[in-house]
Amino acid sequence: MYSSSIKGFVILASLCILLASGCAIKNKKLPPVPPEQRDLTVQEGYFYEVAPGDSVNIFVWGLPELSGSVPVRPDGMLTTPLIEDIPASGKTPSQLARDLEKLFAVYVRSPIVTVIVNGFVGLPTQQVRIIGEAMQPAAIPFRKHMTLLDLMIQVGGLTDFASGNKSVLIRYDGGQQRQYSVRLDDLIRDGDISQNVSLLPGDILIIPEAWF
Repeated sequence: MYSSSIKGFVILASLCILLASGCAIKNKKLPPVPPEQRDLTVQEGYFYEVAPGDSVNIFVWGLPELSGSVPVRPDGMLTTPLIEDIPASGKTPSQLARDLEKLFAVYVRSPIVTVIVNGFVGLPTQQVRIIGEAMQPAAIPFRKHMTLLDLMIQVGGLTDFASGNKSVLIRYDGGQQRQYSVRLDDLIRDGDISQNVSLLPGDILIIPEAWF
């Protein structure tokens, strides 16, 4: 849980630095996303982890009094009947279910627990952020098989002032921050699907304003 929070802080701090040096990014010649990172197979190891703000439905087989929907608090903990505080953030639903079974076993015999996430917020390291000249800049929970085109549809496309072909994709690879050039004008306005790339959890897309 704490490692995920630290990663999220690092991403946010880096984002602030990048925004402060926006002119330098726009003028820097960046490489395109490499072919090995364009294919959807790079996403295969992704599993959703519970995040603060999520709503989870806890079902305990045969024990409706222990079942119900609960929110994950801002501190990453949740509370259920009989259990006041349990760390939830950073765990997959299955991992959280197994932890709950161990805790409920103190009170009931052989509990069987299922955890279903109803409302998705996503950890900072499992979100995709888009800022700048998008119609609706946002932080969006990453989903498997998500592409750049999917993201742009979700945020409503580019503004009239966007310099789409100078957009920058920031990606964390092996603990290192890398920057790639993406050509959103070619993708959205010209229909060049070759400019569509697969996204990864934690990606940040910066769309600069055009200079007239």
